[in-house]
Amino acid sequence: MLTSVLLILLAVLVYGAVHSLLASLWAKAHARRLFGSLAERLYRLGYNVFAILTLLPVLALPLVLPDEPLYSIPFPVTLLSLFIQALAGGVVLVGLLQTGLGSFLGLRQLAAPPGDREPRLVVRGLYRWVRHPLYTAGLIFLWLTPVMTVNVLALDASLTAYIIIGALFEERRLLKEFGPAYQRYREETPMLIPGLKLS
Repeated sequence: MLTSVLLILLAVLVYGAVHSLLASLWAKAHARRLFGSLAERLYRLGYNVFAILTLLPVLALPLVLPDEPLYSIPFPVTLLSLFIQALAGGVVLVGLLQTGLGSFLGLRQLAAPPGDREPRLVVRGLYRWVRHPLYTAGLIFLWLTPVMTVNVLALDASLTAYIIIGALFEERRLLKEFGPAYQRYREETPMLIPGLKLS
């Protein structure tokens, strides 16, 4: 059982490190130096495809490794947890639409002229309440899993740490990209929990 937990933690750690490195401004600038305008057009799409393909084996680990049950949310409370998970999924979709689904996926960058590929700071809609609504919804989805096992707990805990650490790294990147505008937004809007301004 300990081996399963350690393998899951290691897999999330490696995934998080690679994912964060590729999301950095340094990696994007390096790609631009190597591939020029082609990198600007393809980087986001390639990054997303790579992120999904490398996440799938991480998510599969709890299913294939030895495991033990911890608890199951009883019926009909299970229906409530599934409903809230569905709402969290809806929040992710709305958040993506508000920031531009095409840009997030990397499809807009394929066709947009070079001057029109610059990122824009979105502070409306869900982003009026928290700076990272997609992460907030992701955390809600993770922790309302109706069936909890040792492996799922290890995955949820490690992904939670990754999301929080990733949000902190993203904050630094956004400050570099948007400067004073993001600093003002940061001072006015909580990071993950509406009404709770820790940073």
